[in-house]
Amino acid sequence: MEAKRIPVGQKVAFGVGMLANQMFPAALGIFMVILVQSLGMSPFLWGLIFFLPKLVDCVTDPIMGFISDRTVSRWGKRRPYVFIGAILSGLSYMAMWQLSAENSQLYNFVYFLCWSSVFFIGLTIFSVPYVAMGYEMSDDYHERTRLMAVAQWIGQWAWVIAPWFWVILYDPNWFDSATEGARTLSIWVGGVCMLLAMVPAIFCTATSHDRPETETLAAGQSATSALSELLQGIIVTLRCPPFQQICIATFCIFNAYNTVAGFAWFIIVYYMNQGDPAVAGVWPTLFGSVSALCTCFLVIPTVNWLAQRYGKRATFMITQSISVFGYALFWWSFNPNNPYLMFAPIPLFAFGIGGLFTIMMSMTADICDLDELQTGARREGLFGAIYWWMVKFGLAFAGLLSGFILGVIGFDQSVAIQTDSTLAQLRLAFIAVPVTGTLIALWAMRGYTLDEQAAGEIKEALAQRRTTSSPDRDEIASQREEEWALQP
Repeated sequence: MEAKRIPVGQKVAFGVGMLANQMFPAALGIFMVILVQSLGMSPFLWGLIFFLPKLVDCVTDPIMGFISDRTVSRWGKRRPYVFIGAILSGLSYMAMWQLSAENSQLYNFVYFLCWSSVFFIGLTIFSVPYVAMGYEMSDDYHERTRLMAVAQWIGQWAWVIAPWFWVILYDPNWFDSATEGARTLSIWVGGVCMLLAMVPAIFCTATSHDRPETETLAAGQSATSALSELLQGIIVTLRCPPFQQICIATFCIFNAYNTVAGFAWFIIVYYMNQGDPAVAGVWPTLFGSVSALCTCFLVIPTVNWLAQRYGKRATFMITQSISVFGYALFWWSFNPNNPYLMFAPIPLFAFGIGGLFTIMMSMTADICDLDELQTGARREGLFGAIYWWMVKFGLAFAGLLSGFILGVIGFDQSVAIQTDSTLAQLRLAFIAVPVTGTLIALWAMRGYTLDEQAAGEIKEALAQRRTTSSPDRDEIASQREEEWALQP
């Protein structure tokens, strides 16, 4: 049977939403430095601002996935939430950066924490249904990869653009202070991202056909009953072996990368430029932008081609192995005498993060089909919520681990010239941490069996079931859970 292609316009519309989905955290990472550097907020309060919203996400992400899975409206299950979340996250992003150095530290902390909590709730309302929307747009094994490749390609431009916000914020020709710059630039960032995030809500109408009727929340269902159903859905989702594999692999790769991502700035400034940020100039910014450009023009097209030819698991194993080699080369390429050498390994190391989500989001869509076959339910929202909550939690963990490593190696932020031992250990950590995470991920994915043949068999079985009377879902779920319990 010929695969049903998603129209190009629909792929682009979905990808524009990914640009907003990635621009928000990319810009936030740049802006957050202002809280300490320009507003004088204590590192303790700064750490709480990073940590407390993750507690909100812990609750709201799975709830949002559960609600959107069971919503029926004339506009579909996901689009109303994507639209509302886009507005809420955009407006709250603008509001939370209206800070001033004249305010007390406590006022700025409470003000920012309250608005950032609203922002992360809005981002959950947008992002969880948005990601699930992508899982539903096609039921074809390769078309899912092509869709995610387009989305990730467009989304990567957030990481090309965002590093330059640092230059704008601290250039006196633009603003008198970084705080003033944040107040103004946040309005532009929040407004543009809000409009971009609305695009999939308005234009993404494509969906795979022959899906079962949406199961809605009963009008008289009690909160206790709904909570019980949500918890049962989370347990069943977490017990799916292929889903466990991709979650472990993503956690290890993405969060090992983020643990040392900031170390590139320290290496360029302290190892290559004797601790002088002014001498380092735009080299740190160029490092991030060139990495994102390599992802756009080399990594994502290559990953898409490899996946069509060799399958998703093989592509994952190949590209992550390439990234390990790229990381190793950084030991020699960070060269104080030739700064251009640091760009040499980037086309190789970019395969690690650059291709990760293209493959993993496509795999998650396949896993949603497997889950329906085994349980009789569609849970795209819940799968997406749990997967991305795991990513968010890992980012918080990576932040803690990053600070711990800097402390262990003896990094002293109060001096410009670090010891030779500290700089050597800093460079070693930049390589060893992500390489270790990648090797663990490769080990976790070695037995992943949901290939094109298996996905095709699942698709045929679902099509046959939908044309006949469906078996009792609870009985199927019970049988499947017993099978999972017997698996190692």
